[in-house]
Amino acid sequence: MLILTLSQVTRTFGETRALANVSLEVAAGERVALLGHNGAGKSTLMKIVLGLIPADDGAIEVVGAAPGSRTARAATAYLPENVAFHPALTGLEQIGFYLRLRGESPAKARNLLDRVGLGEAGQRRIGTYSKGMRQRVGLAQALIGRPKLMVLDEPTSGLDPVSRREFYAILDELAADGTAILLSSHALTEVEARTDRIAILSRGHLVANDTLANLRRGAALPIQLQVAARPDSAEEVARRLHGRRVNGVRVDLDCTPDEKLTRLSDIAELRSLIEDVQVVPPSLEDIYEHFSRRVPQ
Repeated sequence: MLILTLSQVTRTFGETRALANVSLEVAAGERVALLGHNGAGKSTLMKIVLGLIPADDGAIEVVGAAPGSRTARAATAYLPENVAFHPALTGLEQIGFYLRLRGESPAKARNLLDRVGLGEAGQRRIGTYSKGMRQRVGLAQALIGRPKLMVLDEPTSGLDPVSRREFYAILDELAADGTAILLSSHALTEVEARTDRIAILSRGHLVANDTLANLRRGAALPIQLQVAARPDSAEEVARRLHGRRVNGVRVDLDCTPDEKLTRLSDIAELRSLIEDVQVVPPSLEDIYEHFSRRVPQ
């Protein structure tokens, strides 16, 4: 079931085209990472999805309704990069306020704060919170009402590594329950393992939209093979594999995806000279750089 659909969406600001015929879909339970450099069009796309600004052309549907409509707003949650709350309110008071705005009991505030790891800080004023704690309040607010679509803009900004892991665990739970997630992030190593699909914007154009595995195949970037040689064997291993020595015992060599099995077979023939081999595929950063250059003229 499709929760979010954008078809040939275009938006311009004066002479600048922020989005150019962008088409994108997010299904129930799907986690889609939206990547792009500053000015690529990510914020514009999110504002259109949220109904904050209109598109110049194209069609957008959120749970089958127009963005910004009562139906779409009721189904959508949003977490910006920099959340802002009243510093004099406690965490419980702030979430209770948002619960009342959504027509729900403020008594649910405690459970929401517990879920994001702020239960013990709920009685403290938000003005005493760190940036990471305020970001957790924002996440608690976004969880109100079991949203069908979550739009997240740099959501882990200010979170420590443990908090980031807990944050993505919550997203995993939401996706398992059918929530569609559209997540914008510059932290490529985070989204690499925690999203189902990667959408890359570059200068307003959607230049890639697929699973990481398919993007790797499409990019056909070199794969690195890292061979750990036995002591005193690195020189011979490097010579026979035509590789390069990195340190005392490691030999690196690059190959295309089509050459990988052949090169692994070559390495296996040196079994008495090596201890291990690691296959290092192109990172999401490599793939992002590759597709970002492919902007239609």
